Amino acid sequence: MSHTLGIRQAQKQKTRQSLLDAALALLEEQSLSSLGLREVTRAVGVAPTAFYRHFRSTADLGVALVEEALGSLHLMIGNTVSDAGDSEERIARAVELIARHVAAHPAHVRFIARERHGGVQPVREAIAEQLARFAEEVKVELAKHPESAGWSDDDLLMLAGLYVDQMLMTASLFLEALEGPQEEREHVARVATRRMRLISIGRRHWLG
Repeated sequence: MSHTLGIRQAQKQKTRQSLLDAALALLEEQSLSSLGLREVTRAVGVAPTAFYRHFRSTADLGVALVEEALGSLHLMIGNTVSDAGDSEERIARAVELIARHVAAHPAHVRFIARERHGGVQPVREAIAEQLARFAEEVKVELAKHPESAGWSDDDLLMLAGLYVDQMLMTASLFLEALEGPQEEREHVARVATRRMRLISIGRRHWLG
């Protein structure tokens, strides 16, 4: 009996993931607000009623995609600003990690970039919640840096938000350059490095 339940659960999980994958592929060309559940179920090859065994609505599916796209990034985001190395090494590490992630997961990055300010409120809120968590986690890492001595909690959170915003902007720029020549990605890396360096310079003089 337990073996049968295990098979059913595995099949259910497989169908759910297929729905997420199909939706993500369809969202390459459209926004979530225009996506119909029949499009998604047709792509997977299941009846429209099967959709509701996994998601309450396309908005619910979108929230699940946010978790899939951002939920696994918390460790990576923390690593980009860890206290290992000096400021230049941290910046180089951050830019390289972002470039690698965009190359590996372009559809997820495109989905977040489009839906962050899109027309589906639960999805916007889910993205905002994840980004707020990133800022809190980056703040914790920044507090470990010697340069953070004397900084208030509010100011550290503000600085963390600047870094998170810059990481998102850098990811979007790498996404735009993904299909272009290598020179475009190198240009994005240089611009991102200069912008993060500017934030770091401002940080050093904030308490002065």
